[in-house]
Amino acid sequence: MTFAINERNYNCPLELTLSIIGGKWKILILVLLRRRTKRYGELRSDIPDITHKMLAQQLRELERDGMIHRRAFPEVPPRVEYSLTAEGERLIPVLLQMADWGMRYHTGDPADLPASSGGDAAT
Repeated sequence: MTFAINERNYNCPLELTLSIIGGKWKILILVLLRRRTKRYGELRSDIPDITHKMLAQQLRELERDGMIHRRAFPEVPPRVEYSLTAEGERLIPVLLQMADWGMRYHTGDPADLPASSGGDAAT
């Protein structure tokens, strides 16, 4: 199944999902915003390894894709706040499930690890 959204073509829904949340920082930004609205400086403090340029870029992309809302206040100095949109909120359970899977994979619980690729599968 091939489809287009916002002038971009996708081969499957997973490709679309990964294009929205892909990258090193987007998931972390979304998870940080799940609890409350944050200002740019708060996000920067919460993610000390991110550069100013990368944070600004990731925020723009998340806003473009409808995951976050940017609210600018007409004050001096300028104040900007970021929050999740309804669509961003709908994505949070998926991200939390991904985090749960990652934790189970990391801890090495044999019941949660991928099946061996050995030739002893039931035949």
